[in-house]
Amino acid sequence: MTGTGPPVAVVTGGTRGIGLALSQRLIRLGYRTIAFYRTDKEAAQAATEQGLSIVQADIADSRSVRKAARHVLAEYGTPRVLVNNAGINIDRPFLELTASDWQRVLDTNLSGPFHLTQAFAPAMLAAGDGTIINIGATTGIRPRGNGVNYAASKAGLLQLTKCLALELAPTLRVNCLIPGMTETEELITRFRLNEPQHRAAVLSEIPQRRIGSTEDIADALEYLVGPLSSYVTGQKLIVDGGQFMW
Repeated sequence: MTGTGPPVAVVTGGTRGIGLALSQRLIRLGYRTIAFYRTDKEAAQAATEQGLSIVQADIADSRSVRKAARHVLAEYGTPRVLVNNAGINIDRPFLELTASDWQRVLDTNLSGPFHLTQAFAPAMLAAGDGTIINIGATTGIRPRGNGVNYAASKAGLLQLTKCLALELAPTLRVNCLIPGMTETEELITRFRLNEPQHRAAVLSEIPQRRIGSTEDIADALEYLVGPLSSYVTGQKLIVDGGQFMW
């Protein structure tokens, strides 16, 4: 397929939570947006009703990634925007963490972006333009207990971002967008935000005194994929209301 239609964007984990908000924003910006999902067919079907195209793939499996990338290139064309958003948590104390717990998180959160970027980068370079956004996490900078696999994967993603920005320049820009506390179903459950005392404790740590919305994160994505950030690459953009001033 040739690039005669709207520009193409790919968002992994793009049918739920922050990923869905990023996908929706790219649609509003005029992109033909393809959202990758792994198992949640109900969320994927709902996403199609909002104008998204969907592709099923397991980002932790390099063969699945390559197959999905070939499908996108053949069916939709070369992406101008690639958002590596898919990620998982398997939290346990370090001494209870299994080899499988470690590998699954690293394969999804770090190897997934590596394989997907490697699959799309040649076509994006040949097209002469493109932007890659890796979705990081604050725990990639400041550690936390019971999440060594997740923190290590997100720290690695920061360095992957810098290396890709160096090697794929000047044609492609690569940056890392790091959400802070963002109001999603997962976060509400994890931090018990429906309970007033727990929400108050979280808010006390955020100078802006509010939990971010998925639209706040989408605003940052819009900046990073747009012309106003044309001289920005290899950077991390932390959107957290001032909670972590790194």
